[in-house]
Amino acid sequence: MGIETKLTLPCGVVLANRIAKSAMSENIALDSRPHEKLWHLYDVWGQGGLGLIITGNVMVDGSELGEPGNVVLEDDADLDHFREWTSRAKRYGSAIWAQINHPGRQAPSAISKVTVAPSAVKLKIGSLAFRTPRALQETEILDIIKRFGNTARLCKEAHFDGVQIHGAHGYLVSQFLSPLANQRTDRWGGSLENRMRFVLEIVRAMRAGVGKAFPIGIKINSADFQRGGFDEEDAVKVVKALEAEGVDLIEISGGTYESAAMTGAAGVRDSTASREAYFLPFAAKIRLAVKTPIMLTGGFRSAAAMNAAVDSGAVDIVGLARPLAMEPHLAKRLLSDPGAKSDIGPVKTGIKAIDRLGMVELGYYSLQLARIAEGKEPDPKLSPLLALPLVGFHYASGLLSRLLSK
Repeated sequence: MGIETKLTLPCGVVLANRIAKSAMSENIALDSRPHEKLWHLYDVWGQGGLGLIITGNVMVDGSELGEPGNVVLEDDADLDHFREWTSRAKRYGSAIWAQINHPGRQAPSAISKVTVAPSAVKLKIGSLAFRTPRALQETEILDIIKRFGNTARLCKEAHFDGVQIHGAHGYLVSQFLSPLANQRTDRWGGSLENRMRFVLEIVRAMRAGVGKAFPIGIKINSADFQRGGFDEEDAVKVVKALEAEGVDLIEISGGTYESAAMTGAAGVRDSTASREAYFLPFAAKIRLAVKTPIMLTGGFRSAAAMNAAVDSGAVDIVGLARPLAMEPHLAKRLLSDPGAKSDIGPVKTGIKAIDRLGMVELGYYSLQLARIAEGKEPDPKLSPLLALPLVGFHYASGLLSRLLSK
């Protein structure tokens, strides 16, 4: 079978091959909308032979951002900018999906006046950068569900080929699923059935807005990697419920801001991290539970490992992120050469306390994306120390906002 074969999704849409660009936060929107730099970045990726391109965060509420420079789509005022974005990305044959998100308690205090979440449970990191959130009221929960459906509908109007719910990495959907972040006692919390109600209602709202033939995917944690949090057994049950709702693609990841397993730096056993695919054992477990196509992201570097994962039947699509920040056209090599691989390795500053957090890599690759967006080549010699200001943004900006508010 292999990564070069086409894939037909449950809704009937066909992807040209089985390599996807997984979402990365670009943080280069202008006034919350896509513009020339973002268009150029996706034009470059579009030329790279990918079967599927998934954008970074497209937020459902302009007052609730996860990072500065997030894209927001909550009305039709700037659809021409979005249509240019999709046109640039898919004119070479790739499909482009928008990743739709709400940060919940992971909204930095510097750029969010009010922080909301399922419950008033503060993040365990970044005490200056993140406020203690206010628990959402029932009417607000219903409004956010409506917003997800509205943004999905607008994405279809903007000529995206599909949408993906960001249900991982500690953002709002993930918060509702986690018994650590969600301590509600009403119909939105408590039992897993109640905690998954939020995401299932989002899928229903989206489907009502886009119809049956438009792909809806979700990125979901295999686990929070925190004691007492959302675990693999929970994830299997949620995935089964999502399949029943007609979700077309399930991307597997893991971790939160508090335990960044998605970077390969925390929460993942050494024996697993040493392999290319961090979450492959869990993908195999999910495959036994559902028939919905599975996309696996995290650690893939070689065509051999990608082909083996697809041929095993546990994985239908391989997701790449950081390798595509360093080699935007990597998919072409992987598809044409069975021996091809990406040579990127861990990004380290040499400062152990910082490197253990796993956040430097995120800042480092954001700098590489910015270079591509400006028409430059990625720079493998770029010092990881240059990423420290980005890593420190949440902390420093949070402190500044507190001082200015006094």
